[in-house]
Amino acid sequence: MTNATTQEGWSRRRLLAILAVVALVAVMLLVGLGLAVWQAFTGGTAVAGRPADDAVATLGEDISDEGQSRAALAAAPMREVPQEAAIKPGTPATIPAQTIQIPAATTAGEAGVPTGFPHTPEGAVAQLAAIDTTVLPAMSVPFAHDVYEAWSQDGARPAQEWAMTQNIAVFLGSARQMGQEAGEGVRVSAVPVGAQVKGTDGQDWVVACVLLDVQAVIEDRAQIAYGHCEAMTWQEERWVIAAGPAAAPAPSTWPGTETAVKAGWKTWASGENR
Repeated sequence: MTNATTQEGWSRRRLLAILAVVALVAVMLLVGLGLAVWQAFTGGTAVAGRPADDAVATLGEDISDEGQSRAALAAAPMREVPQEAAIKPGTPATIPAQTIQIPAATTAGEAGVPTGFPHTPEGAVAQLAAIDTTVLPAMSVPFAHDVYEAWSQDGARPAQEWAMTQNIAVFLGSARQMGQEAGEGVRVSAVPVGAQVKGTDGQDWVVACVLLDVQAVIEDRAQIAYGHCEAMTWQEERWVIAAGPAAAPAPSTWPGTETAVKAGWKTWASGENR
């Protein structure tokens, strides 16, 4: 990617800003292309964590304290990746990444979110991706609240604490947008390019992770990779975001790279419901 000319009043360190300031998994995306700003939540260092193979452990049926064990799995750190892994291509992997077949939606659900995914871990991944790819292009704080409230379990943390709500608010503020919604001329897209299942507890609870190709246009275009994990639970014949602590940040890596493969990301492959 090439650097774009900065606009008046903007330093180069503010050109790429999307996502989070307060200890959230966040990458930043602003007007144009240039530097990614990770210092807000990493202090300028790589995200700490243990290797993905250690973190992706499926809980068994002999859990003595279900809530505590699920919280521990959701919060378990994921693989450490360099801070630049989200914003520029790295060394291509010499071995193709594994694929993960993700089922297709069969109907539209509340707040316009696609749904109808099967009662499987891949179905939970698909539902999280549908939530993310509905929320991000809208770039609206009120809409993020509507979607989260429609697609989260009773007792889940408040909508204002959801990573996507805070990501949108930071983006709008960084892009100097008026109010809580993006204005004309701002276009954001999010396409799932990778996924992994961090862990499960029985058939009704999954920590699903989606790697998104997020692109934003505000006169110039910027592109990042963004990983997002949520604990998902099966409730009333659909997957919803589970109550409990937030899942640990997912590694944000350029898809198809050695770093992405080592971080556990599998290539997204759309398929029929299973």
